[in-house]
Amino acid sequence: MGEETGLRQVMECYGDMVYRLALAQTHSSHDADDVFQEVFLRYLRAAPAFREEEHRKAWLLRVTVNCCKKLHGSFWRRHTVALSETLPAQNPEEGELLGLLEGLPQKYRAVLHLYYYEGYATEEIAAILGRSPGTVRSQLSRGRALLRDAWKGAEEL
Repeated sequence: MGEETGLRQVMECYGDMVYRLALAQTHSSHDADDVFQEVFLRYLRAAPAFREEEHRKAWLLRVTVNCCKKLHGSFWRRHTVALSETLPAQNPEEGELLGLLEGLPQKYRAVLHLYYYEGYATEEIAAILGRSPGTVRSQLSRGRALLRDAWKGAEEL
């Protein structure tokens, strides 16, 4: 019963964060549900012990990113065409921005999401994604530039 209670507490605390990252990476609520389930199943199986809550949070984010990568590389994913689903937006401008963000390559989406939505510093993102801090800063800069260019292009239309 103790494991179930501990898992429930972790899911209540970090479930939204895991789901948001999975949704941002997969663009599909069904795939995000699958990733969410896989992340917490791995958590239950591994039963990791953490010294600090930040380590638990970073572990969950890292596993989420890995599960999304695994899903993107799966045979089924490569040989099917996904139905387009949109992320819920509060207003039309936000919806347009989310659409532009979806159009970016995954490596830029991941760093932009972790930086702006989850509030991580570049060093923390580097540790989560297994990249160097310089690479993360470059990807943030390039991702912002791509978004800026796409936004200007959309305004001209």
